[in-house]
Amino acid sequence: MSSQIELGLGIIGLGKPWGYVVSDVPPQRDALGLLEFAYLTGIRYFDSAPSYGIAEERLGIFLRSLGSQQRNELRIATKFGEHWDADRNSPFVDHSYDALCRSLDRSLEHLQRIDILQLHKTTPETLRSRDLVRAWDYAASLGITRIGASVSDPGSAEIVIGEPRYGCIQLPLNRANATFAEVADKASARGMWVAANRPFGMGAMLYGEHPVPHREAFQFVLDRAFTGVVLTGTRSKGHLAENWEAFQSARRSVI
Repeated sequence: MSSQIELGLGIIGLGKPWGYVVSDVPPQRDALGLLEFAYLTGIRYFDSAPSYGIAEERLGIFLRSLGSQQRNELRIATKFGEHWDADRNSPFVDHSYDALCRSLDRSLEHLQRIDILQLHKTTPETLRSRDLVRAWDYAASLGITRIGASVSDPGSAEIVIGEPRYGCIQLPLNRANATFAEVADKASARGMWVAANRPFGMGAMLYGEHPVPHREAFQFVLDRAFTGVVLTGTRSKGHLAENWEAFQSARRSVI
């Protein structure tokens, strides 16, 4: 099944401080350089969100530097539901219809086209809300048809898997926290696209007290039977190259 799983780039670290070892946001030149390096390396899936500070804006600048054929090779995933307060330099959650629509409009201004849209900071209550239903209808009116949710609790995951209109689900999956391994299996059985995030536990598995090799961390995720993407987040070309090689090595071992 590993041949159906690709490596994608989560760009949260390009827009706000993030990670087990928190790093400053890189200058724009470095951020754009990393995005170009990712593309040249073979990354074709980029994951962003409005709450990632200035990451989505930077991704949009990079996308506009590409030709139409290059852009068509990519899948750009973003979210709505968690937003960014630039004055306070912090995220906040608002799942109201107006907030969701305004967020989506801003994302489209940056990205021009959204291939996958996910609800951010899901709760069972939000997933059942009328505002969300209306927001999905608004997204459809803009030509966005591939939708889903990024989940962090089993209750939300159950609702997302049970909703026929959702074609994708994003969830944390790593050896240190296998809570969502069964969820990934259920989503795959339903034919959903699965985006597995935090394969290194935000870096804790790499830099904590008992470090795990990159390849071994990827191996755990690749052993799951799903079609989708494993998201790695970094601001470093060197780290991305290391992750790419470890991922490809782990994938070859299970083909």
